[in-house]
Amino acid sequence: MGTFVFDEQCQRGHHSCTLHHGSSGTYLPVKGPSLMATVTFDKATRLYPGGDRPAVDSLDLDIADGEFLVLVGPSGCGKSTSLRMLAGLEDINGGKIWIGDRDVTNVQPKDRDIAMVFQSYALYPHMTVADNMGFALKIAKVDKSEIRKRVEEAGKILDLTQYLDRKPKALSGGQRQRVAMGRAIVRNPKVFCMDEPLSNLDAKLRVQTRTQIAALQRRLGTTTVYVTHDQVEALTMGDRICVLKDGILQQVGTPRDMYDSPANVFVAGFIGSPAMNLRTFQVGDGHAKVGTVDVTLSREATAALAAEGAKDVVLGFRPESLEPASPNSPSAIPLEVDMIEELGSDAFVFGRVPVSHGGSGIDPVTSADSEIVARIDPRDVPKKGDVVWFSIREGNQHVFSTKTGKRLITTPVTTSASPA
Repeated sequence: MGTFVFDEQCQRGHHSCTLHHGSSGTYLPVKGPSLMATVTFDKATRLYPGGDRPAVDSLDLDIADGEFLVLVGPSGCGKSTSLRMLAGLEDINGGKIWIGDRDVTNVQPKDRDIAMVFQSYALYPHMTVADNMGFALKIAKVDKSEIRKRVEEAGKILDLTQYLDRKPKALSGGQRQRVAMGRAIVRNPKVFCMDEPLSNLDAKLRVQTRTQIAALQRRLGTTTVYVTHDQVEALTMGDRICVLKDGILQQVGTPRDMYDSPANVFVAGFIGSPAMNLRTFQVGDGHAKVGTVDVTLSREATAALAAEGAKDVVLGFRPESLEPASPNSPSAIPLEVDMIEELGSDAFVFGRVPVSHGGSGIDPVTSADSEIVARIDPRDVPKKGDVVWFSIREGNQHVFSTKTGKRLITTPVTTSASPA
């Protein structure tokens, strides 16, 4: 998305305006060449002084023009560091970063034509909403009428028109976050960098605001890199998701790709709520032995296990992939109910395979390794201590190597449920 042209000389010279770093995280417009808003990490590496391993290790990632890409992972995975490397706030020890066709690896933050939205709103308390949103343009000596025009346009987009004359203290948390978004929008940058902008909001407001941000990005068409630790945010907001662990890229793909075909055990366990059931079982004669039940493995999985010489397999199945079964069915797996989670439209059973049916008998309160989660009919909920029977829906198994943790079957798995 192109940048605004702020003066006649700039317009006649066919130049757009990049951004100059000002006070309190603002970026002020300065002249610079027009660029496509693609972003490329080319083996980008960040090693902090005194560190024994890189915080970001040889990150290779291409982000399309206008794409909403979400960086997600647990604390310490390198997602915020990657974002700060893109913004120029972290040094790069190896590799390169490109914005469009321009290598910005050694370019100062003020010249990268990006806008950041932080977890903290960083609003000036003595200024009105309009003054906060237009402050960067004011410092750049943009005409007052032009500033007002752009602030009012952003206010309409963000539904802030009625609040433009208020001070930040008179706004809710969600409204303050929208003001911070507006401050970025009026500068019309090449790339939005958002570092966990919803972390300060309560649960209900987070759901509402994430929908607004996703809709806003699609309306503006601005390339956006969004950091979060919340995989539900990642699934609901991103065009694509990039999962990181210990500074290493695990998988990049659409939300459906991540949910249906996780590349390894980590991604399988991280994406989805409740998490995928992942257990290690013995293998024999093309079957995984789940308690006293033999779960048939595909020929591709059996061949891959044989090539590894593996006697065990990590078998994954999502809670919605377990369907009620008759106790007499040869594929039925018994589950002794330990806890029930009722969510209104959904209900989940947490339990374990009883010892009498080949289970470990480990107390799931002290060892979650034996726990299995199944989605059930919320209007037909068993009681604690009941034994219910399930079978794994055909084609919904995820098979991983116990040696490498990688997926053994590369073809997509079909699941009927939405990842949201």
